[in-house]
Amino acid sequence: MKKILAVMFLLIGFVFSGCGTGQNDAQKNEVYVYTWGDYIDPATVEKFEQETGIHVVLDTFDTNESMYPRVSEGAVHYDVICPSDYMIQKMIDNNLLQPLDFNKLPEAKKNIGEQFYNQSKTFDPDNKYSVPYAWGIVGIMYNKTKVDDPVDSWNILWNEKYKDKILMQDSPRDAFMIPLKIMGRSLNETDKDQLEKAKEMLIKQKPLVQAYVIDEVKDKMISGEADIGVIFSGEALLLTLENHDLEFAIPKEGTNFWIDSWVVTKDAQNVDNAHKFIDFMCRPDVAVMNFNHLGYPTPNIAVRDLVEDDEYKNSPVAFPDPSTYENQETYKYLGNEMDMYYNRLWMQVKAD
Repeated sequence: MKKILAVMFLLIGFVFSGCGTGQNDAQKNEVYVYTWGDYIDPATVEKFEQETGIHVVLDTFDTNESMYPRVSEGAVHYDVICPSDYMIQKMIDNNLLQPLDFNKLPEAKKNIGEQFYNQSKTFDPDNKYSVPYAWGIVGIMYNKTKVDDPVDSWNILWNEKYKDKILMQDSPRDAFMIPLKIMGRSLNETDKDQLEKAKEMLIKQKPLVQAYVIDEVKDKMISGEADIGVIFSGEALLLTLENHDLEFAIPKEGTNFWIDSWVVTKDAQNVDNAHKFIDFMCRPDVAVMNFNHLGYPTPNIAVRDLVEDDEYKNSPVAFPDPSTYENQETYKYLGNEMDMYYNRLWMQVKAD
């Protein structure tokens, strides 16, 4: 009987050992990626899978604020995420990320411009956690056949002449940035009296606003439903190339210089694959595919030489003069309490 039991336990051990090996093998052949919608050329994902044999499980989000609770609550164990600057700082502060092994990221070290790593120090002080993927600025897109006033200031968004033709971003930080800049304040303002004043400005503007949007800004500007919209520079590039009546302006009061970067989560189960994915995205031949697909300016300094379309290559929106983004501010994480305060004020704006 003892011999029979010993054999049974041995067989059970082999079964469970085999199951464990199978799980590990499966993990070695996949990577879970969480990023913005339509932020990666699907062809690059296919190329990565073909070259590495690693299957990419891709999920998307529409705002940093919708992404964060899903990651922090551990609803799904993602390996690689592409958040924005201030959200990366928040995730670092809340111990949701792990330091990157740059020995496994030779393409990231070689091809990402030093100025972008320097800018990243505002939210990743030691450049330990993030690799820049896309960057840009927030500005104003307008139809030059419909707007006959100078578009050089955020104040035009309060011009009653354009009532029901104005689009604003449906995001607390991006919305409050505008009145704060008009007031001469930082977009990282924490003074509640100043934020209340900014809220009142947005409430006063609300009757002029056609809609608070995110991705819809592109369709509405192209179709002519709106004449003026707050937009990210990458979307602006695609729209100006598609419709030559549209132009992009950077207000004189200043704006947000943003960076979206690749990070690896603290609980990543496929860490090596995560590094392989990030480094693959930093290869010039892959980065130019994503640039052509996305339209956002890239921190990859090797891309411009590979761009074949002269309109893209010579676009001041895609490859702006460095003075364009000098002295612009990057969002910072202001703490959970201030995050909630901004969100509460934004809800009050939309509710009134």
